[in-house]
Amino acid sequence: MRADRLLSLLLLLQNRGRMTAPELAAELEVSVRTVYRDIEALGASGVPVQADRGPAGGYRLMDGYRTRLTGLTGLTDAQAGSLFLAGAPGPAQDLGLGADLAAAQLKLQAALPAALAERARRLQDRFHLDAPAWFRDADPVPHLARIAQAVWDQRVLLTHYRRWSGEERAGRPLHPLGLVLKGGIWYLVARAADERVRSYRVSRFLAVDTSEEGFERPDGFELAAYWAESARRMEEATRQGTARLLLSPRGRRLLPMQFGAAGVRALAGAGPAGPGDPEGWIRVDLEVESEAVAVGDLLRLGTEAEVLAPPELRRALAATVAALAERYG
Repeated sequence: MRADRLLSLLLLLQNRGRMTAPELAAELEVSVRTVYRDIEALGASGVPVQADRGPAGGYRLMDGYRTRLTGLTGLTDAQAGSLFLAGAPGPAQDLGLGADLAAAQLKLQAALPAALAERARRLQDRFHLDAPAWFRDADPVPHLARIAQAVWDQRVLLTHYRRWSGEERAGRPLHPLGLVLKGGIWYLVARAADERVRSYRVSRFLAVDTSEEGFERPDGFELAAYWAESARRMEEATRQGTARLLLSPRGRRLLPMQFGAAGVRALAGAGPAGPGDPEGWIRVDLEVESEAVAVGDLLRLGTEAEVLAPPELRRALAATVAALAERYG
């Protein structure tokens, strides 16, 4: 491990130039004292590391020095695998691969020609992926790293899981087939004892134990294809009807923000308001879930929308608004 860390330190100085001991410690996830020892070790091995004093000081390599230890053959298994998460440092950290990803990126950057390495640095400076949605804390996933290891090793998981209904199931064996990050939420795709493949929200695992027992992956199983089909079925199951709405100009802006792709589709098919409708308003047909869910969702539009149909949804919304008015006086 120390040899790999020394190489990472060397590549940091080569790729980024002068760096202070605290900056190096933060990048390598070690103490400043460890950085001092590693700098001494590099110097003892013949690497010309220079220490600059003063407020703008730090450590740097002697001008013109470049190591030849930059080939991608130096990547460890974990570092090579972590490169597929290069655009998602947060999820890589969740999976326990944050340090591996940082080391792999350094080695890759050092192996690139100077022009390409500079372009890679500029891209990293200018683009960043932040997967979780606004105004929602990320799910706590204390068992994610262990689950990820079981996925990789093809080991059976013994789980204690709490379903969305609150029901708990303990000691259930699962064959972990893959992990999916959707909207900042981690899901485990696994085969249960009944041979069916299902999706499980990782934050709902209360306990996880890895068995010594292995398993064979289903023939022809493709994680991306499974997830795409699963997401399609989920969307079809949740969209249970269509509501006709009258929308204000502000409501038109709110609709895609509140309803996502369904809101965009509704606006694409929007029609003009009727003769007795307010000026500037439009009519749209919006895909909605069950009546109870639709009432809560549509209330988020406030006075910027009016439900015209179906009549039972309009009555349910009116009853909810009346109850709220009575409660708040």
